[in-house]
Amino acid sequence: MMKALKQARAAFGLLNPEEMRKRAAREIHIGLVAASDSGYSTLEHFLAPRDLPHETRMEVLQRAHRMTDPHAPERVDLILHEPGQRIDYPGAHALDRHDPDATIREILRAHDDVTLALARSFPGFRQPVIDRTIHAVARENAFFAIAAALPDVVPSLVELPWVFGEFASDTVFLTANQVRMAFLIAAACGDEVGFAHQKGSIATIVAAAFGWRALARELVGKIPFGGGLIPKGAIAFAATYAIGKGLVRLHANHPFTAGERREAYEQAYQQGLDVARSFRERA
Repeated sequence: MMKALKQARAAFGLLNPEEMRKRAAREIHIGLVAASDSGYSTLEHFLAPRDLPHETRMEVLQRAHRMTDPHAPERVDLILHEPGQRIDYPGAHALDRHDPDATIREILRAHDDVTLALARSFPGFRQPVIDRTIHAVARENAFFAIAAALPDVVPSLVELPWVFGEFASDTVFLTANQVRMAFLIAAACGDEVGFAHQKGSIATIVAAAFGWRALARELVGKIPFGGGLIPKGAIAFAATYAIGKGLVRLHANHPFTAGERREAYEQAYQQGLDVARSFRERA
């Protein structure tokens, strides 16, 4: 028990909600380049859809600048432009009118350092950033759950964005990583971030940790020749994914019903099986 408490204290000590808060609060500005007013309107509607409340939409557009405007800032974080425009500027992206989600994915890949700020400032980026976060953390947890049972691959844990100096138990690591995910989701939503502000979410994550851990142990024990590693990794993925989706619903004030939570877990478990198989093959 003392060892587990020590590990938990070390794990949670590595979390830095203040750093996430600062990343989300960063002022970010997007430059717009188009050949006509209608082209500029299309770009603006992409960043600030018409169905937003008027006050919110005006606030969003304060961070989007037509580069032909004499008051436009000299430097912006990225450029969004009409297709066919030749832009000599690092970080320029053409809006794909037929597949705007592809434009969002391209921008997020190219500007990973400002994804939280994009999510907070521009509503169209919020859900893609949150989905990306949930999937990434779920994959990390699936990988850790498998790697923790295979000592020969523990050194490959440096692939994760953060690890412990002394490897904690998988339950402690996965739980701390889920809390980290809760901080990232709150930051992307523009809500308060930190242990004090998210006590309810953190308590739910910690309470659920031992339930999925017991299930994973049972499966690993019943399936011979290491076959239990697959469901163990899949459970880690599914539990993390379902928790992430549940946190999103909490931020939207529409918490999951028991049936919806079960459905989210079952869907994620099937995806987790594929992820776990690929990790085991790599191992």
